[in-house]
Amino acid sequence: MATISRRSAVRAGLASAALIALSVGAQAADPIKIGVTITQSPPGSVVQGTQVKDGLEVTAKIINDAGGIDGRPVELVIEDTQGLPEKARAAVEKLITRDKVVAITGEHQSSAALAGMEVAHRYHIPYVNTNGWSDAIREKGYAEVFNPGNYNNHVGDAVAATMKSLGVKRVVAFAENTDYGIGLAKVIGAKLKEQAPNVEYKYETLDRASKDFLPAILPLRANPPDAVIDVMLPPAAYIMMNQVYEQGIAPSAKTWFYDASGLADYPDFWQNVKEAGKGLLVFGLYHPKMKQPPMGKQIGDAYTAKTKNQPNRLLFQAADSLLVIADAIKRAKSTEPDALIKALEDTKLTGTRGEITFSKEAGYKNHQWLDVPYVTFQLTDVNQKVENSALVEEPGHPLDAAKLWKPAK
Repeated sequence: MATISRRSAVRAGLASAALIALSVGAQAADPIKIGVTITQSPPGSVVQGTQVKDGLEVTAKIINDAGGIDGRPVELVIEDTQGLPEKARAAVEKLITRDKVVAITGEHQSSAALAGMEVAHRYHIPYVNTNGWSDAIREKGYAEVFNPGNYNNHVGDAVAATMKSLGVKRVVAFAENTDYGIGLAKVIGAKLKEQAPNVEYKYETLDRASKDFLPAILPLRANPPDAVIDVMLPPAAYIMMNQVYEQGIAPSAKTWFYDASGLADYPDFWQNVKEAGKGLLVFGLYHPKMKQPPMGKQIGDAYTAKTKNQPNRLLFQAADSLLVIADAIKRAKSTEPDALIKALEDTKLTGTRGEITFSKEAGYKNHQWLDVPYVTFQLTDVNQKVENSALVEEPGHPLDAAKLWKPAK
């Protein structure tokens, strides 16, 4: 009986040791939870939300297939904001308090980012903004907020430089009634005063929930401007573009149509914009002909394999957002907020589009990647793929006006 008892004790001890070992292994492999706020249902831009989601999922898989972060897999916890500030606040609150995420990323609409980051700031959790262009996001000066994506002052400089190169005299912008739309429209005006002070500029604010923009468009028929600028997101942007074209205003021999929102690589662009897109000049954050680091090709190939779609700028912005978080966690050897924020501030990472660093200057430059590469390209035919469009301005080079095409009438 004593022998049996001793054997039972040994077995129990071995079983206990095995359980402890399993427990330690499971704990070591516990996932690192990253919160994601995106639009997955209207009234926000669902197309943007889908592209960001795909980009984050592709990148998380690449990280995890390579062993995760120090052996721990990345787990994305996704919340739908519908592009609404109140939904964004609630989503960030849930992700931090209930899901216990170590950082937030994914946001792609400025008004939602401005709301969500307030909650992240209150809880002192890193917030890496993917695509909210509003400069107000950085002007708050929050330690928690970082932006490896584009920003309004950057777009404003690009638009002003293009208008100057085109030699236009009168410019009208149509801006959606959001922080993004109004903010960028104002920045474009300020940049035109700096770079092309002789240009007469005004912007019209349009309700993004509307489907009829003719009251603002019809007055342009009698005296069309030299350029019309889109500062709106879908679906409102598509409606506005079609109505501007149907009224014979732009694109035309008289008037350039310039998309400051970078819509031409959206998968539903040509489904919604036909002849109105032919001749469109586009501010872009990606073009297949631009040079990219190896990580950009790896992410792009993985995205195409997953979705059967061509890479787009939101894919790379989303990828870089997650890559900088993963890199900071690895360097900090911690997911504690202070350590993670310090590591993010010291970022020097070659991502999908170039070497990412964050400025420590105050104002709109705070925690902003200042050297975001951009291009200008022109669509010269209906249903034209971005890869076949005319690349008229590459990163670091001036616009080549000799490559531009204009309708005969």
